[in-house]
Parts: sequence; structure tokens; C-alpha cells
Amino acid sequence: MTRPTSDRLDKATAGIEDDIIRLSERLKQSGEGDPLPRDLRLLEALLFAASEPIDVATLRDRMPKDTDVGMLLARLQRDYADRGINLVSIADRWRFQTAPDLASNLIDVREAPRKLSKAALETLAIIAYHQPVTRAEIEDVRGVAVSKGTLDVLMELGWVRLRGRRRTPGRPVTYGSTEGFLAHFNLEQISDLPGRDELKAAGLLDPRLPKDFEMPEPSMLDTLQNDEDPLEMDTEDAEFFADFLADDDD
Repeated sequence: MTRPTSDRLDKATAGIEDDIIRLSERLKQSGEGDPLPRDLRLLEALLFAASEPIDVATLRDRMPKDTDVGMLLARLQRDYADRGINLVSIADRWRFQTAPDLASNLIDVREAPRKLSKAALETLAIIAYHQPVTRAEIEDVRGVAVSKGTLDVLMELGWVRLRGRRRTPGRPVTYGSTEGFLAHFNLEQISDLPGRDELKAAGLLDPRLPKDFEMPEPSMLDTLQNDEDPLEMDTEDAEFFADFLADDDD
């Protein structure tokens, strides 16, 4: 077997060194070789350790003073854009989540989704688009009665909440969607729900709808509207609400 000469070894070593130098130069030019700022690393750690989406105000409280949290979030979002984990904003809160295009590869390790009935899906859609809305108003849109069980399921999932009481006879409870609803359906805000044209293109609306048919603009307001009262109940209200639920069970 022919053993390499000293000259050959020197040339091979020199070639490896040249490759290392070129790689180092490319890393420096791209910024990948530079150490990450501590503030950026701290923000990344906070987001990673959070058990739920975290808002900017909370992040600012945990970060050093005068830190530009918005700029750091934008950089992290850019850095993770093409990775297996993305940084996303959900209902004005931030979290890391797996990239959507990898969902099919993770199907075996995800929780099995809970299948909702058609009545529950229709009720959820009406609440999302028409909120704040009462049970009677939901029934008016659907054209059929809404069972207490349907609303219970949506509230147990954390997608629907009690907002307040309508200032009408009987003071019916009003319903609205939650941040949990936005997070589950990957919506940054409620206005990201599909509009009439998108639903029609997807075959979810009857193509024979009248030309004057209008869809409401969905909005998820935290504050009560002028026709809503706070949900706090006195004794009389509690008795009324108990009777309301008892009627549902009949």
C-alpha cells in the first residue's frame, strides 16, 4: 500500500484549513456565527417555558428595562419562520408551535380532536359571527332550538363564555367566543374568520343565496355593549337562572 508523502499530507491539511476559513467567513457574513444577545436568549427562554400564550406586557415585565420587546419578537419570528417550530401571535399573545406543514408527520403524537356535533358547530359559528348573542338569537338564526348540552360542550372546551345579560325582558345571558377559540383555530384575531366570498368558494354557502344577503363582521369585544349588563347576579337573578337551566332539562 502506498503511503501518502509529507507533501500530500501538507496539501490535504492546507485544503481543510482553507475550507474551515471559508465556512467561518460565511458564518460571519450571515450573522450566524455571532453570539446571540442575552436579551434575545432570555425572551426565547420565556416563550419556550410558558405553559400558555404570553402577552407582550408580561414579557416586558420579565425583561430588562428599556428592552425593545417588539423588535426582539420580530427577530425571533423571522429566525423561526422556516424551522420546525414557529413563533406565532394568537389573540395578541405569543407562543411557539409546530410548523403547520409538519402536522401530518405529528398526527401520532397529537391529542385526538374531540368531534363536535353539527348542532355544536353551527352554534359555535353563530356565536363567533354574531357575538354578543343570546340563546334565543342563536335559535332564531338556526331555525331550531338549542339544547343546554350543546352550549355546555362549547363552554367546557373553553371556546365560548358568558359575557353579560341583555337589557331586555327576562335579561337573557349573552354569549361570546374566547381566546381559547382563537388559539385552537390559529386565528390571530376574530376578524381573520373567513368572509362570505371565502365561504362560498369553499362550498360552505348555498350558491343560490340572494344578492342582498349580508354576513356580519365578527368582533370579539372584551367590554360590554350598551345593551348588556354585567353578569353578576343577585338572589333574584340566581333563582331566574336556575329556572332557566331547569327548563332546558325538561
